[in-house]
Amino acid sequence: MLKRWWTALRLWFRLFAFVVGTIFFWCCMEVNFLLHRRTPRIDLINKWVPRWAKTLLWFFGIRVEARGPHADQGEVFPGRDARGVGRIFIANHQSGVDIPVLLSVIAAHAISRHDLANWPLIGAGGRRIGTLFVDRESRRSGAAVLRQIADALAGGEGILMFPEGTAFPGNGVHEFKSGAFNAAQRSDAEIIPIGVAYGDPAAYYFKIPFLDHMKRIGSCRRLRVAVEFGSPLLPGAEGSLEMKDHARNVVEALAERAKQRLEVEA
Repeated sequence: MLKRWWTALRLWFRLFAFVVGTIFFWCCMEVNFLLHRRTPRIDLINKWVPRWAKTLLWFFGIRVEARGPHADQGEVFPGRDARGVGRIFIANHQSGVDIPVLLSVIAAHAISRHDLANWPLIGAGGRRIGTLFVDRESRRSGAAVLRQIADALAGGEGILMFPEGTAFPGNGVHEFKSGAFNAAQRSDAEIIPIGVAYGDPAAYYFKIPFLDHMKRIGSCRRLRVAVEFGSPLLPGAEGSLEMKDHARNVVEALAERAKQRLEVEA
């Protein structure tokens, strides 16, 4: 009984901390916008979003252990390359917290489910930082998001995409959809492959209500996440279909490496 009450108390405290923390960082970002009008807005967003994500994860007891370029130096992976073109970050998708986990270590706009755009705080805050909301069942919505992705990449802004299209339990990597790779070909953008693995199956999201999933994560005492960055994949003479298959193999290898790291360091 005592353990159940303590778990419920932990969950409610974390939800309260999420709301207060999100409002606090949002206000700080808005003040920064006013005080630094000449600074590109995306640079300020890329300053405050990782701070918000890291603080949120800390409140939820989620420890992210990232390795690879920039992560080894404790840096956020830049959203643009040396040419000023935005990067496309691709990762395997397993959990409802994949987005904050990755936004804590990369400078990018996330692509999220369209229904979240109408949620209090999450929807308005997401739009303010450039989150792209897509209805995966609507071709019109998909086409509109692809245009937004092209504009963002041309403007030197990073984009986070999950080519599997939805979340799957476990560390296996399912077949990729071609959207990210078509965008890379059109924009000549680097693709940064990322593998993610969780230390507890409670993190997996699959065929349950989203709020139930987040309640389960929020009730966990601690959760370890391993993130592995790979070398950039450059669009070249090969078509998007060949690049898609190659990228899936790379992400699968990175996810397996992340999983092994969690097992070794357990």
